[in-house]
Amino acid sequence: MFSYEGIENSRRRIKDKVYMTPLEQSIYLSDEDTNCYFKLESLQKSVRSFKIRGVMSKLTSLTDDQKEKGVVAVSSGNHAIALSYACGVMGIKNSLVFVPKNTPKAKIDKINYFGASVEIVGDTFDDAYEYAMAHIKENDMVYVDAFSRDEVVYCGQGTIGIEIFEQNPNIDTILVPIGGGGLITGISVAAKHINPDVKIIGLQTKACPAMVKALEDDIFYETYPSEDSVCEALIGGVGEIAFKMGRQCIDEIVEVDEEFIKKGIAHMIKKEKIVAEPSSAICVGAILQNPDIIKGKNAALVISGGNIDEQLMIDILNEY
Repeated sequence: MFSYEGIENSRRRIKDKVYMTPLEQSIYLSDEDTNCYFKLESLQKSVRSFKIRGVMSKLTSLTDDQKEKGVVAVSSGNHAIALSYACGVMGIKNSLVFVPKNTPKAKIDKINYFGASVEIVGDTFDDAYEYAMAHIKENDMVYVDAFSRDEVVYCGQGTIGIEIFEQNPNIDTILVPIGGGGLITGISVAAKHINPDVKIIGLQTKACPAMVKALEDDIFYETYPSEDSVCEALIGGVGEIAFKMGRQCIDEIVEVDEEFIKKGIAHMIKKEKIVAEPSSAICVGAILQNPDIIKGKNAALVISGGNIDEQLMIDILNEY
């Protein structure tokens, strides 16, 4: 599908446009034989999410004619924020994002702030996707894929894997949230090229175990039903490339209970003094649910974003 060479090429294109986020040790999740580190994509400049990497990878690959026609994205928030911000950096004036109705207001506010036009349509990501595809076909715009079929976007996300090993060559385990699967697939291709023995653990909310079921059933679930979840960014189907590469890229998938995800959010804020949105706090939730996941390891937890809804944060801190 794509290779480490593609990730290296992406990194060269975007290196001066994204932040090399910190890899910081947690004193609360580490002990005498376990070292736990946060890869803080939640501190990614302006957008507070790893999504800027894939978006910048795509935009820096476009022709002038494609930039002139404009770009479209579908997102539950972070991908849209990244596109809006990146278009400003790249001088792309015509940018439009479609978001589902369950997108947190904090994320919609950021999309608007950076300048992209926003259309709120449908109850789910899959609904918004249908609207967007019709618009792209009618207006001949460029689709900036969040996670499904564009290997250039996957390569951008994979730059995180290169950085982790530059910052700590001793990492032997990486925990990564799974929504569509673009993040974990990109990171895995990079990480396993650098260290073939590294263990890649994917994390999904029990409310929507789409990748778990896709690999179990050997069926590409482009859409997938879900229960109510605080992790709007992890809801929906899986990406086509992620599904096809899943068995070679993912060593294990852990389903995390929503209750532990909420506890993970509270832990990050109260103990670590880090704001993490639910879809990245799932990494901590997985450890609170089962500490043995990282026992005796040098583990990197990919804290993929920090754009949590304000009211949700208040409610969780009051509850936990």
